[in-house]
Amino acid sequence: MYNYIVIEGNIGAGKTSLATRISAELHASLILEQFEENSFLPKFYEDPARYAFPLELSFLADRYQQLKNQFNKPDLFTQFTIADYFIYKSLIFASKNLEQLEYGLYVKLFNIISSVVPKPDMIVYLYLSLENLKKNISKRGRSYEQNIKFEYLEKIQSGYLDFLRQQNDLRVLIIDANNLDFVERESDYLRTKNLIIKDYPLGINTIVVEKG
Repeated sequence: MYNYIVIEGNIGAGKTSLATRISAELHASLILEQFEENSFLPKFYEDPARYAFPLELSFLADRYQQLKNQFNKPDLFTQFTIADYFIYKSLIFASKNLEQLEYGLYVKLFNIISSVVPKPDMIVYLYLSLENLKKNISKRGRSYEQNIKFEYLEKIQSGYLDFLRQQNDLRVLIIDANNLDFVERESDYLRTKNLIIKDYPLGINTIVVEKG
């Protein structure tokens, strides 16, 4: 069994729901991103050019502090840790949202911070089509997300996939989850959980889940 698993995915992929459910069932320590507390997020969706840099800096600081607190005080009563984000998502989003000079400064700060944060034993990436992502975003009803464009989702998706394909020293599991509903269907949740807890080699491992 892995000691530290990260569930990743685009906006609306279901990573928080899945990480929360697995944590509860397997008695894992759970790390959830506190994005709803970020006051810059609604402003960013209204005016990306103005608020991208403070948004990305605030997310990086929050993620670092949360992970530092978690791993400096391990829970002796849990078998492993599961999170709904990987700190490298900071770099992925920043690369798509920041201007070149801002991004250069951001990378310097990120490299300092990320060097002291432990890497996960496995990254699980939930891949969904842009159409299914939009459906999930609409269903969960956060007002500031409703105007997210397909172009933005595609930009973030390509950023994730480009990053993951370069990670030869990490264990990455990409699950095509377009035919899964692990929130509403118990059988789909069990299929997804069982895929995640299997042993995989380092590098990219891809699974397409068929209907049924």
